[in-house]
Parts: sequence; C-alpha cells; structure tokens
Amino acid sequence: MPSDLSHVIAAATRWLLTAFPAAAGAMNYALAEAQARQAATVAAALRCPTTLDVELLNVLGPGGSDRLDALTGADRHRAEEADRSWRTWVDETVVSWAANLLADPHLAARAASALSATEHGTGAAGDARRLTVPSRRDHDAAPLLRHPDLLGPIAGLHRAALFDALAPEPTGA
Repeated sequence: MPSDLSHVIAAATRWLLTAFPAAAGAMNYALAEAQARQAATVAAALRCPTTLDVELLNVLGPGGSDRLDALTGADRHRAEEADRSWRTWVDETVVSWAANLLADPHLAARAASALSATEHGTGAAGDARRLTVPSRRDHDAAPLLRHPDLLGPIAGLHRAALFDALAPEPTGA
C-alpha cells in the first residue's frame, strides 16, 4: 500500500463502508473492508501516480466528503457522528474511482495492471483478487458495496477521468 497515501485510503475505505454497509456479521465486515480498501488503494495510486502528486495532495488537501455525503444522504446523519474529522481526508475522486472498480471487476483488473505505469508499481495494491476476481462470498459480504446501481451516482462523478487515466499513452511518431 502506498504509505504516504494511507490517510486518504483509510478515509475512502471508511466512507465507502459507511455509505454502503456490509452484511451483518464480523466476517462480512472484514471481507467488505478488504474489498473497499483494495479499491481505494488502486484508485489512490492511480489518482496520485507520482511522488509529486502525493505531495501536492498532502499540501492542498483531499477536499472532504461533503458532496459525496449529499449524494447519498449521509449529510443528514453527520451531525450525530461524534468524530467527523476523518471526513476531511476523503478525496471525492478516489472514492468515485473506487466505486467504479467495485462495480466492475474487469475495470478493476485493468486498473490494477495500470499501476505498473505509476511510481507506486504493481505491488501497491498487493494481491487485489477480492477486487478483481470477487468470489460469491465477497459479493454476499458486501452486496451494497458491489451493487452497480447503488454505486452509480458516486461512480459517475469522475468516471470519465478514470477512463482517461487508464487510456494507453499515445505512441510518438
């Protein structure tokens, strides 16, 4: 995992699990968390492919979860949340890209292989099999987190930018 992106990855993972909770049970939560973390890790590494990008994110800040919360209705329940400071570390683009990866394992596999073009390298996400080749158990543990229709409004926010990031570099003539 790109350690200098760990705060953004952790916030994106937490946001995804808050907005799209796992099925009941500790094992289901653990499996859903693994899937969300893998998606957030790949998304963050693609969003910030170089050390300079990571440093700029750390200087400028990720932006927070306000727009995402409004889209999902979570903004109505935030006032009841004791610790809201983690929400400031949510990067909307990372969450949107992660939602796209969770909804489409083929796109996730393409994104995981695209990590080789980043300074983080292909090992940045470790073995992303729960993301790229989810089992029936993975789907059962995270039915909301894997549901393309539910993820649609979040995934659609920055889908075009994800496809741009995954587009092959044009070869020079």
